[in-house]
Amino acid sequence: MLAFTTAELNAWLIAYLFPLTRVLGLIAAAPVLNNKSVPARARIGLGVVITVALVPALPPAHGIDPGSLVGLLVLAQQMLIGVAMGFAMRLVFAAIDTAGEVIGFQMSLSFATAFDPQNGGQSAVLQEFLGLLATLTFLALDGHLMLIAALAQSFSFLPVTATPLAAAGWGELARAGGYVFAAGVLLALPLIATLLVTSIALGVLTRAAPALNIFAVGFPITLTVGFAMLALSLEYLSPNFQRLFMHGMETIDLVLRGLAA
Repeated sequence: MLAFTTAELNAWLIAYLFPLTRVLGLIAAAPVLNNKSVPARARIGLGVVITVALVPALPPAHGIDPGSLVGLLVLAQQMLIGVAMGFAMRLVFAAIDTAGEVIGFQMSLSFATAFDPQNGGQSAVLQEFLGLLATLTFLALDGHLMLIAALAQSFSFLPVTATPLAAAGWGELARAGGYVFAAGVLLALPLIATLLVTSIALGVLTRAAPALNIFAVGFPITLTVGFAMLALSLEYLSPNFQRLFMHGMETIDLVLRGLAA
């Protein structure tokens, strides 16, 4: 009959439970990995597999009782680290969603919505289109593998200890949010400029021919110009997406260094 001591059980919990919490925090917040169309059991199973693969390479943690108050605080700390890493990359996808929403509004397509399984609600059609395009680009660039590699690297910066997290990492995360949303507006800027020129031209046309029904003429013209410009811009979206993803990975590195400071 097998017998285990309390010390052995605590050692196993420390070795697997705390890293698993950080992994599940990343999966809960990171784009693609937290897709709601993926069953919760599959995501938990993925977290367990990643943890089992990572644990042999992690530095050992000692002196933490999982059932104590300190152990619960360390558990919450590991969850916060994983969520911060996933949220840093999620900001990039939020910027792309912002670009799609702005473009759809300028093209008078804001009323055209579709169900978004990622957010669990309605979203603009162009926002959904750019989100799917960004997801495919992210997977093609092995972004999900880079996230897992960053997760493994995070245990070097922030090993499982009872040391409190520094506040500098949260400041880096806040600054990244401001930059990334500005990047989303810049991503939509070519279409915004083109549609602005189209609106000015329609305004001049209305003043020159007051009898012209601008609502009957302007809507199809705006849609045609917007779709034509979007088709021309598709070639340049992929490199911009790649730069945003690289910025997201750099943000993760800055956040981890800030939290470890």
